[in-house]
Amino acid sequence: MIIVTTETVPGREIDTALGLVRGSTVRAKHIGSDIVAGLRNIVGGEVKEYASLLAGAREQALDRMIEEARVQGADAIVAMRFQTSAIAQSASEVLCYGTAVKLK
Repeated sequence: MIIVTTETVPGREIDTALGLVRGSTVRAKHIGSDIVAGLRNIVGGEVKEYASLLAGAREQALDRMIEEARVQGADAIVAMRFQTSAIAQSASEVLCYGTAVKLK
């Protein structure tokens, strides 16, 4: 599956726009990660526990979007974007969306 953030696929022509595809996941922080992250906030530096959590969430959202595009028969997804929002104090949603297309 070709995935681009642009409105076109370089070197390819779009035949048909199939419509919006998306994938999302909601992840909650683990209390142990919160404690370690709190300590990292004191001394500074990357909060690896949260970085890992969000990286996994992005991959899962991306996989879900790709599967939705495959079901529609897409060759590619254009104008792909990620969005993150807080659902609750300890949970975040990661959303991935774009337009599924058939290429010539």
